[in-house]
Amino acid sequence: MSLPKRKRVSKKNKSAWRKTDIKDVEDFLEDKLRDERIGTFSEKQNEDIFHIDVIATESKRKLVTEKEKRKLNATKPMKSWKALENYSKVKDPIVKRNTVKQKKAGRDIEKEVCNPIRSRHFKANQDRAKYYEKLKERLKKRASGIPDISKDIWTDTDFRDNIPGLKDEKGWISQDLSLYVAKNIGKPIIKVHDSIRHRTTKAKNFEPPHPGLSYNPSLEDHQKIILKVMEKEENIIKEEKHLERVTTRMFKKVTPEEKEILHMKEMRSGFEDDDNEDDGSKNLQSNDDSTYETSNPPVENKKKSKQVRSKELKQKELEKKTLEKKMKKKQTVDINRIKSLKKDILEEEASLNALKKKRKKAALKKKYETKRLGRLKFIEQDEDINMPEDLTGSMRNIKQESSLLIDRFKNFQKRNMLPVSVAVGKQKTPKVKRFPRSSHKDHGISFQMLREQRIVKKKVS
Repeated sequence: MSLPKRKRVSKKNKSAWRKTDIKDVEDFLEDKLRDERIGTFSEKQNEDIFHIDVIATESKRKLVTEKEKRKLNATKPMKSWKALENYSKVKDPIVKRNTVKQKKAGRDIEKEVCNPIRSRHFKANQDRAKYYEKLKERLKKRASGIPDISKDIWTDTDFRDNIPGLKDEKGWISQDLSLYVAKNIGKPIIKVHDSIRHRTTKAKNFEPPHPGLSYNPSLEDHQKIILKVMEKEENIIKEEKHLERVTTRMFKKVTPEEKEILHMKEMRSGFEDDDNEDDGSKNLQSNDDSTYETSNPPVENKKKSKQVRSKELKQKELEKKTLEKKMKKKQTVDINRIKSLKKDILEEEASLNALKKKRKKAALKKKYETKRLGRLKFIEQDEDINMPEDLTGSMRNIKQESSLLIDRFKNFQKRNMLPVSVAVGKQKTPKVKRFPRSSHKDHGISFQMLREQRIVKKKVS
């Protein structure tokens, strides 16, 4: 392909130079400048020109956490500063420049942490390194799918142990501050109310049975359990007798006739008193018919004399003086009996402290008692014992008295895990009353008769 022929134009004047095409010269100079800035292909290595694309495996992907990603991005330069980077290969024409390094005001914290001289910075770096090692191990285990069996999930752990720098021996960092820090670094801790960790009962998960309940017990153990059950039954009988005595036996038995007479007497009691009062008022009216009295009689305006008023005033002053003397006398008596008063105060304080202790003890006992979760109250299960004649000495021939399922169920109720309930038997289903509809009722001929007629007609045909 032949190059385009250049036009021969006169360049005598300045305007003629403007018409000259200098694009090829500009392109050449631009290419040369680019080569100076970034270099030519012959100077660059293969790693700078080509990029090997490697697909990351799932395990490697899982190892990179959000925190590690942030750390990697922090090492890279900011995109907003990219325009300030000098990536040109052109040498600086001024070799010697006066570069002045400005000193930072105060301490260089970054330098201290990266190159620690002080012990606390060195320790903080060590703790941080240990934390990241543990984190990597945990992520590897999670990626492999093997659960960590060594950890006990029921033990109470402090979240500050897992985050370095939050827990200190002197206790300068409070619990609330550590919760706030954990929330802001992306590890929020859900604060559980303390009442969840409180024990509501002291009942054991499994209480070993009495040795007397064995299928082959010793004589002493068997006698002890029998005595224990007997005492319990006697107390129940005693309580029942007491209730009968204070309720049923308090009232005497009467015949139906006597009961009716008493009832009539009670109903008429108010009327008889009213009749007596009416008779008495009639008699009074008959006796005092001559005298006239009003409900609001006239009042006489009797004024007191000066002598009477002066006497009353003197009497009041005398009473006031006697009262003051009594008060003074009481004060002197109280001063003399300070020791006895002090003794009384100490006795009262002692009695109050004893009462306080008693109430505290009762409150503590009530705290760990079986709570009433439902309508019914928890009653301790009776001991399932075998009598001496039922004991055989072998498990094959032993008479079964208890049930393991019932025992566990009662234990859950005792430990406030289930509400107390009563075994409900089979419910009686109400009888449904059936009746024919008005449209199906017999109007002269029944449905059965029509059906029989149809069958007869079929047989005939």
